[in-house]
Amino acid sequence: MIRSSLLVVLVVAVAGCGSGQAKGDLLQRVKAAGVIRVAQTQANPPWNFLENGKPAGYDVDVANELAKRLGVAKVEFVPSNFQSFIAGVQAGRFDAVISGQTITDERKEQVDFSRPYEVNGISIFVAGADTSINGVADLKGKKLAVTAGTTQAAFAKKSIPDADIKTYDNATLGLTEVGRGRADAALVSRFQGAFLAQKNSLAVKPAGPLLESEVNGISFAKGSTAFKQAVDQALGDMISDGTLSAISKKWLGGLDMAEQLKGV
Repeated sequence: MIRSSLLVVLVVAVAGCGSGQAKGDLLQRVKAAGVIRVAQTQANPPWNFLENGKPAGYDVDVANELAKRLGVAKVEFVPSNFQSFIAGVQAGRFDAVISGQTITDERKEQVDFSRPYEVNGISIFVAGADTSINGVADLKGKKLAVTAGTTQAAFAKKSIPDADIKTYDNATLGLTEVGRGRADAALVSRFQGAFLAQKNSLAVKPAGPLLESEVNGISFAKGSTAFKQAVDQALGDMISDGTLSAISKKWLGGLDMAEQLKGV
């Protein structure tokens, strides 16, 4: 009887250990694999996009630098979208999302986040000749373009219920609709909208003040304690040694993201 009870205890203990090892910690797994799979929309400039067929932008440079500091040799960039990021992390289709994902209480219930690595803000973009829209109140009954699955889309549904909200796969499509007169306005990040307007010669402009500020983090599977600690340390070092400032100035029109993150 004693031997039987002891055997049960040992089986339970081994099963518990096996479960933990099966899950493992993300940091250990990516180091062993020598590659970290990073999800991005690849259609969200200047944060992340394809340039001559290769991933480029602020988020891409952050991901590459982060991998180097984690001791991981390669970054595999996986195309995805805001609607699929959380499910993809949970299913293990990629290891982390580095794609301007806003830290929200709802998302924190489903995935873990790093410390903030960028801040952003929602702007209204209108056609270049439009002077009638300068704030949320002016959007009542208007055709409003947003990117599906983003916090801009959530803001529009919550704060502008009387608008005719149209969703698109990326911000370029939404801004193009505004420029062509098929939508009255678009909700886009201030930096992204300005970048896209210049790059694609779109006749759009920001209107009014920022509607809402966003704090963005890197997301990954819940319970990845060692990974989070290593990522937070690496990001902190990138901020203190000037690396994040250099990356942001390269892609964000001279903006120093390290300065923007102070006090966040």
